[in-house]
Amino acid sequence: MFVVCGEALWDLYGSDKGEGLSFDARIGGSPFNVAVGLARLDQEAALFTGLSTDLLGEKLFAALKTEGVETGFLLRSSRRTTLSLVTLGKDGSPSYAFYGDGAADRAVNLSDLPVFSRDIWGVHAGSFSLVTEPIGTSLLSLLGREAGERLVTLDPNVRLNVEPDLSLWRERLDAFVPTTDLIKVSEEDLGLLYPSAPPAETAERWRAAGATLVVVTYGREGAEAFGTFGRVSVRGSAVDVVDTVGAGDSFMAALIAGLAERSTKSREALTMLRRDEVEALLAFATEAAGITCGRRGADPPRRAELGAAACLDG
Repeated sequence: MFVVCGEALWDLYGSDKGEGLSFDARIGGSPFNVAVGLARLDQEAALFTGLSTDLLGEKLFAALKTEGVETGFLLRSSRRTTLSLVTLGKDGSPSYAFYGDGAADRAVNLSDLPVFSRDIWGVHAGSFSLVTEPIGTSLLSLLGREAGERLVTLDPNVRLNVEPDLSLWRERLDAFVPTTDLIKVSEEDLGLLYPSAPPAETAERWRAAGATLVVVTYGREGAEAFGTFGRVSVRGSAVDVVDTVGAGDSFMAALIAGLAERSTKSREALTMLRRDEVEALLAFATEAAGITCGRRGADPPRRAELGAAACLDG
C-alpha cells in the first residue's frame, strides 16, 4: 500500500449570475487527488490527513470509500473543511483563493503520526501541507522517519495564496528534499521558487542533496527526468483542454503507479532504472495528465483508459 499525506478540500468553481454567483463544487486537494488517482490506477492507496465531520467532510469521506482509498489513517474532527475558490483562465489554467485557517486538514500534530506496517511500501507528501502548521512540521518528521525505510515521494505544488512567503517554501523544501527519493515539480513552481535557475540546475542540486530521481513537468510541452541514467525527456500530446486542475496530481499518481507496476519500490530500484524505462514512465504519466486536462476538475483516469503501450515491462 502507498500512503499519501496532506490536504483534502473542496474546489468551488464560481459562475457570474448577474448580481449573484453560483458554484460548481468538486472534491480536491492535491494529496487527495493523488490518492484517488492511485486507486483508479489499480494501486492500493491510503490518505493520511485531518478530515472534518461536517457535511463537506462526510462527502469527502464517502468519496474516498467509493474510490477504494483506505480511510484508516484519517483523523476525524469537528474542525471545518478547507474551501478553494477556483477561477479559470482562457487557457484553462486555474488560480485559487483558499479558505482554510484552522481547518481539519491542517490540524495534524506530531502526536498524530501513524506507525506503518510492513505492507506499506511508500509515502507521498505535497502542496501547502508542507508549509502550513502544524501539519507541515508533522509531515517533515514523518518523512524523515520513513526515509530509507520506504520509497518517499514529494510534489511541492506551490500555493502562494496559502503561504505567500517564498523564502519559507524554499526553507521547507531544503528540509524535505534530503528525505525524498522522487520529486515531481512543475516548471511553473520552479519559476516561482528559483526564477534565475534553469530547471536542470535545480534538479541536479536536489539530487546532490539526496533525491534519487527528479521529474520536471512542462504542461503541454511534456516532461523530463534527471537521475543516474542522465537526462530523459518526452513530448506532450495535443489535448482539448477543459481545465488543468489536478493534471499534475494525475501525473504524480501515474508516476507512482508506473513504478509499482514494474516493482520499482525502493530507492535502490530507482537507481537501476534504464533510460528506456524512464521514457516509458514519463509517457505513461503524461498520458494520464492529458486525460485529466480534458475533463472538468480533478478527475484522474482509470487504468483501462491508459494505452497498453504505456505499460512498463520488467
